[in-house]
Amino acid sequence: MLTKQKKLSRKEIKEDKLVEYYYRSQSFFEENKNKIFMFLGVIVVAVAAIAWYLSYRSSQNEQAGILISKVMDTYDAGDFLGAIEGNKDAKVLGLKEIVAQYGSSENGEIAKIYLADCYANLGKPEEAVKYYEDYSGDIDIYKAAALAGQASYFAFKNEKEKAAEFYDKASKVSKTNAMNADYTFQAAVNYFEAGEKEQAKNLFQTIKDEYKTSMVFSQVDRYLTLLN
Repeated sequence: MLTKQKKLSRKEIKEDKLVEYYYRSQSFFEENKNKIFMFLGVIVVAVAAIAWYLSYRSSQNEQAGILISKVMDTYDAGDFLGAIEGNKDAKVLGLKEIVAQYGSSENGEIAKIYLADCYANLGKPEEAVKYYEDYSGDIDIYKAAALAGQASYFAFKNEKEKAAEFYDKASKVSKTNAMNADYTFQAAVNYFEAGEKEQAKNLFQTIKDEYKTSMVFSQVDRYLTLLN
């Protein structure tokens, strides 16, 4: 005679499934433990590599900052060739070598701007523009300087409209940049010389409205008179 099966409670069914899941998991682990350990090893190595890279980047950036501070006296003194090449006797690394070694760090990116300025001051615009174009840092004042540097190159090449566009971009990178009035003025002058009178007029008017205390303010009316 068949006996009536006992109806399992929800709790018993749940416990039974947990036991089944446990044994299935244990079986899966035994069959695949080599792969699992290999996968975990890859994760550990990747995390360690990322930590090392971030530490390395920080160290590189700090070192670049120290080296730039040493060469800045030469730069500020107007010895632009000396700033580019450095001084081995004084153990001062030049900006060109700083960029070569640390150019991917934030301070290395800053060194590109100073290096470009040195070449520009030495009358080497082709060398200068390479480093202005290469700047890819995150600091607004240097972003604007890089754009303005490219603008000065286009002005030198008599590409006035392009120069104006880059000066205008430079003036819009940050609202707090002390150079904004000068960048706007240069943009307006280059538009004026390119024959783009409406753009020039609008920018000269911007200076009159927003930069009344700037050094370039006194020059605006002369251009506006020519444009009217």
